[in-house]
Amino acid sequence: MTGRHARTFYLHCSRHSSGRISAFKHLNLSSELNPVSGMGAGLVAFPYCCSCCEGADDEEKKPILSETLLYFDRTAKRRRAEETNLWSEPLDKSHMERDDDRELFNLLHRRAKTKRGSEGYRRLSFDIHALRQMRRDVLGRWKMILESLGFQAEADSLLTVSSNASYSSLRHPTNARAFLHTLHQETSIFDTKDAPPERYLFVLDRLIILDVAEDFVNKAKRYYPMEEEEEAALADREVDAESSAPILMEQMLTPTSVEDTEELAAELDEDVFMSKSLE
Repeated sequence: MTGRHARTFYLHCSRHSSGRISAFKHLNLSSELNPVSGMGAGLVAFPYCCSCCEGADDEEKKPILSETLLYFDRTAKRRRAEETNLWSEPLDKSHMERDDDRELFNLLHRRAKTKRGSEGYRRLSFDIHALRQMRRDVLGRWKMILESLGFQAEADSLLTVSSNASYSSLRHPTNARAFLHTLHQETSIFDTKDAPPERYLFVLDRLIILDVAEDFVNKAKRYYPMEEEEEAALADREVDAESSAPILMEQMLTPTSVEDTEELAAELDEDVFMSKSLE
């Protein structure tokens, strides 16, 4: 067709802020003045989706999905490592503020640089296991007292303190600190003369809210008194632990329980984290 009755087709594509491309096909009608409508040249447009839009949403979602899964994977591994290491100062993510945390962290760091399966790796793993076991022993004492107070179902959650905690969240920091000092000075629940682990400050704050903190301290004094015979018994246990070191190492390297399996999984996670930090 030619002249005034010519019809011209053209395709117009525009890009939205979202990155998707939409298209409209326009029909341009060139004609004489229409005596009925009183209108001249008109422009008619109707939506038309071109093939370039197909799959755009899927491509945009793929990076977001992979990043989300990676985030949850890292979070799960970090939580498992925290539960295994039981950091004395859980809010210190560098693990450098306290001597005991720094000692454990340095061992983990050295093991990450050591060939897996070598004698040096096994010796470092034994030292790490020994430090972790001391922390688990303390945690076990706290759990036993909580269960004796009737918190069999809630003991684990009451004792869980992660790196997401904050001192500003404490509702009774002064009283919690006083109870922690009393436990350290008048009981053997911590089994050490070093400063008590800060993680239990958060546990005591929860117990104060539940109005059982004083009962907990009284039971701790009864179950773990600070007496000379207790200190002597502790010295004997340390000697026994040193004499049985080879047996403990063999047991540690062969997981025989859920706890050992979890520690082995945490060991793999930490080796990966440490290796990446050294790159």
